Amino acid sequence: MKIPTRRHRGPAATAWEPDHLEEFYRRHVDAVTRFLARRVDDPHTVADLTAEVFLAVIDSGYSRRLQRGSEIAWLFGIARNIASAERRRAVRESVLTTRVAGRRLLESDDISRIEDKLTAEGESRRALAALAELPEGERAVLELIVVDQLTVGEAAAALGISQVTARVRLHRARKTLSAATAGADTSNQFAYSGGKA
Repeated sequence: MKIPTRRHRGPAATAWEPDHLEEFYRRHVDAVTRFLARRVDDPHTVADLTAEVFLAVIDSGYSRRLQRGSEIAWLFGIARNIASAERRRAVRESVLTTRVAGRRLLESDDISRIEDKLTAEGESRRALAALAELPEGERAVLELIVVDQLTVGEAAAALGISQVTARVRLHRARKTLSAATAGADTSNQFAYSGGKA
């Protein structure tokens, strides 16, 4: 890259000379600030974006071409691009804030406890889903015996069926639930705890 010398007096030379850069800044800073203030409502953001505009000028090596228009038009183009980028960033931040709003951020210990609870309740969820799939007769016998703690005889009497039929339905229900919970220890969960049959 060819570095301009002082003999070359043009736009590119201005970028390398601090006096010219300062003069350029002072000449245009108010116009750029007004331009950005019309597009952004936070004074701190306006100041930051104005600084970004002039940093972009420095980074570009003041490489604008005169045939593209005036200095101020060039600066407004840079400012417009920087303001647009800031708007996009603010929208992304707003979307993320909305996603998180109303939710408490979880610590790793909290997540671990929740995962443990989900794992522990997984068997119960599978059992309840399997229970819902049981035929009505089998489900009724199982609920009366396991949930309501009735004996097989009492459950049979409540349903108006024989004790043998109640035992067969109870056996089928336990077998179906055991298979549905994939070998999980459900023997205590669906065990008969009643008295004499």
